[in-house]
Amino acid sequence: MKSRLAPQQRMRTEETLTVHVQEALYRSADGLFAVLSASTEPGEERCVLVGELRDSAPGETLRVHGHFEQHATYGQRFRVTSYAPVTPTTAVGIARYLGSGLIPGIGPALAQRLVTRFGDRTLDVITTAAARLREVGGIGPQRANAIADAVRSRKAEAELLSFLQGLGLGPSSAKRIRQKYGDASISVVREDPYLVAEQVHGIGFRTADAMASALGYGQDDPRRAAGAVLHLLGRAADEGHSFLTQSELTKQAHGLDVPEQRIPEAVRDLAARELLVVDADTLYAPPLYRAELEVAERLHKLAGPRKALDGATEAAERAMETWFAPAQRLAVQATFEHGLLVVTGGPGTGKTTTTRAIVAAQRALGRRILLCAPTGRAAKRLREATSADAQTIHRLLEWNPATGAFARSAHNPLEVDLLLMDEASMLDVQLAQRLLSALPRSAALVLVGDPDQLPPIGPGPVLRELLASGVGTVVRLTEVFRQAEESAIVRGAHRILSGRRPVPTAPGTRGSGDLFLVRVGEPAAIQARLVETLERMRTVYGLHPVHDVQVLTPMRKGPLGTDALNRLLQGAQNPDRRPAPAALSGDALGESRLRFRAGDKVMQLRNDYEREVWNGDQGEVTRVDAGIVFVQLGNRELSYEPDALDALTLAYACTVHKVQGSEFPAIVLVLHSTHHMLLTRPLLYTAVTRARRLALVIGDDRALDRAIANTQERRVNTRLAARLTVAG
Repeated sequence: MKSRLAPQQRMRTEETLTVHVQEALYRSADGLFAVLSASTEPGEERCVLVGELRDSAPGETLRVHGHFEQHATYGQRFRVTSYAPVTPTTAVGIARYLGSGLIPGIGPALAQRLVTRFGDRTLDVITTAAARLREVGGIGPQRANAIADAVRSRKAEAELLSFLQGLGLGPSSAKRIRQKYGDASISVVREDPYLVAEQVHGIGFRTADAMASALGYGQDDPRRAAGAVLHLLGRAADEGHSFLTQSELTKQAHGLDVPEQRIPEAVRDLAARELLVVDADTLYAPPLYRAELEVAERLHKLAGPRKALDGATEAAERAMETWFAPAQRLAVQATFEHGLLVVTGGPGTGKTTTTRAIVAAQRALGRRILLCAPTGRAAKRLREATSADAQTIHRLLEWNPATGAFARSAHNPLEVDLLLMDEASMLDVQLAQRLLSALPRSAALVLVGDPDQLPPIGPGPVLRELLASGVGTVVRLTEVFRQAEESAIVRGAHRILSGRRPVPTAPGTRGSGDLFLVRVGEPAAIQARLVETLERMRTVYGLHPVHDVQVLTPMRKGPLGTDALNRLLQGAQNPDRRPAPAALSGDALGESRLRFRAGDKVMQLRNDYEREVWNGDQGEVTRVDAGIVFVQLGNRELSYEPDALDALTLAYACTVHKVQGSEFPAIVLVLHSTHHMLLTRPLLYTAVTRARRLALVIGDDRALDRAIANTQERRVNTRLAARLTVAG
């Protein structure tokens, strides 16, 4: 193959080439990743392209940016980091383009006839004067319109991709923008890139800033101030807040270099455009404002009394061949007497038995009952505990990727007499809104959860606000049953709640739920002890250090955060045995390939409704090819292209927040004084109660004592409790 540069020089140099696609040598099942044979200009040199080339097809001309590399098996290839289709301008290029099969309804013969008739003006004729296509034999009115629509669509995609890549965006971002705005995409981006950043996932404020700068916007542009306000409201929601106060917003906007005098004007403008709701001194994103109002109103209406049914509790006891504790009997009976019931309690207090009893009683009297939980792991546990079907909330509400909405809603409610949701501490206000909207007015709702656990990741802690409001019937299970008391994990969890140190399992003994405290002071020593401990758990308990054990830590950053621990554990549990790759000048594909590798344990970081993957779902990397990361999640294999990898992270170690609603055979919690700001009693309690067989805490005494003593939680902005007390 000819080269304008020496091979060694080409390997290190970023280049832009114009190429004609000849043949698709390989394409992944989802169409994101491809290996294409192509020829370059000038000189028609042959080359092989690899990368995220989506639906690029033979016959197209592409402008590709990337670098040449040497593959051990396949030889020299050009790794594409970005590309844009180029509309051909010559008669030869147009004939090749139209005859490639890229445009439905045109084959090579018809393409040649079109070019013979219209020459290098063929594409202009197709897009602006489609009726003239009937001058070519074999083309009628319907076919002419279909050809024109296809060429216009392809041309619009090429123009958009070229335009957005000129602003620094990749193909995946371009696709999402086109899905959102269609043919108006370019004009929308030019008009307000900051609004695009808030309406299209994956394009943040900093990216919008770069786009705006390229488009000539100034730092004091009113649209930038409005974009900053929307960005800050979105960031607040990510941190669990339903709103920001005016003073909080002004303070945070200063950190984005937004002139303070621009903020009131931006707020008024956004409110006038219904992109923001001003409620007294608070600012809401409209969806969160509506959710808070609707949840308060719906829960208040549910809380009224119902007509009692006699004999329900006794029927459940007969069905289960057991006698319930007084609080459990009260809970079962309450499901027939009240429309809204909350069942709370710590580990070992009988929440699972009570849930089984509620299911048995409802079934004994022929009532329709549905069970759900926020996560797949929690739904599976609920299903196993009750021997009844249980689903995630998203599956229960029948998310439809084609329509981008839930099939179940107020217009198509669930067919149910009683809906029971487990792990209700994870319920945020928007998910509650969707669930309640699909609940028939005649149905009852039971929420089962532990309010002492961490609040939900999403904005608006519904369970805590509901309990604080005094609305609804509450049954608190406080008696720890004898069998549960045998578990050091259960005993330790209750001691933590009462502000005392957990008592570990005695040396040399084994129980049904062992708890150990390992005192290590320095971060480096903790890291070494962690790796050693995981191997010891394999030999002593037969626990696989990756599949059976979840390492937990309070935070992401620092020597004992998830970032550092994941690098450590990836090296220990899944070492890279390949030769070290050549330096890749920091391009995104190179970085992703170094970060993930086959066999890695990974976690989804946010809900992806299109692919039905939810925040906290865990899977395993099956392979990495040209920066595309393929992950087995349940019984499906999904692919993550380079600019979608921010939705994925290594999961050898996770924050405690990320495993709410999950349970593991064993957990190892890393605590250290450097975690100072996040060491709280709910965090420690939540972490320890994620374990079934074994919980082990590694760290220093100061960190453990700080976590036990600190009952102060980060305040989140919500007015749900206040609205509940006045709803109706």
